[in-house]
Amino acid sequence: MTAREWLFEARRRLAEAGTPDPETESRWMLEDALDVGTAALRLRLEEVFSGPPLERAQSWLEERLTGRPLQYVQGYTWFMGHRFLVDERVLIPRQDTETLCELAISRIGDGQPDVLDLCTGSGAVGISIALACKGARVYASDISRDALDVARKNGELLGAAVTFLEGDLFAAVQGMRFDLIACNPPYLDAGDMESLQTEVAHEPALALCGGADGLDFYRRVAREAGAFLRPGGLLLLEAGAGQAQAVAGLLGGAKLHADLSGTHRVAEKRYSK
Repeated sequence: MTAREWLFEARRRLAEAGTPDPETESRWMLEDALDVGTAALRLRLEEVFSGPPLERAQSWLEERLTGRPLQYVQGYTWFMGHRFLVDERVLIPRQDTETLCELAISRIGDGQPDVLDLCTGSGAVGISIALACKGARVYASDISRDALDVARKNGELLGAAVTFLEGDLFAAVQGMRFDLIACNPPYLDAGDMESLQTEVAHEPALALCGGADGLDFYRRVAREAGAFLRPGGLLLLEAGAGQAQAVAGLLGGAKLHADLSGTHRVAEKRYSK
């Protein structure tokens, strides 16, 4: 068969299985199997598709059809232009979270602050900040030892100077003070957890569930963050769709920033003392 024929068949099977974006995912698998980009793929669609590349693509397709996220199937995802290893131990970084990361980077600029990536998961936010802001001293914490194993590996592979710490929220950084804290906490509510999309159900519940109303972690961060920020320090909190106003209220007021879709995604709070 040709690459085009495989692509057509893969797209059809993914669509029949209810995959949210069969066209994009089938193309990603084919590009990875052939080790080419989108532009180069167009020039190879009429080539015979066989041997190890076909075997890899077909293996990915069959596993993807079980409902396992493609990022876990292939073992990586892209975030802020960097390739991150991911598996079932960590939440898959979303493009929405790039808003949090870009805002943190813009606030740091060329400075040399102490930065904390709270609830780091795969390490995507903290590592991306460290790579973009060479002067920053970046720390990343998580309650999950398994997640930290993945984050440390990502830090090593990407050459990022990040200190990883284990603990429940601020328990990992007792006695420390930061100039900026960025956090993407678990924020799905009980109803969300009962009706998870098939793919999302493969992700760790620890990184998803934010309590009955999805705001449990925001309440804790709002209560505790001030003790870990220097005067003038900045807290950046990612919020789920429809949660931003509630998060801002918990913080006693905050500036809200929208993602590319126009959804309020990040609450920004500066602490004067």
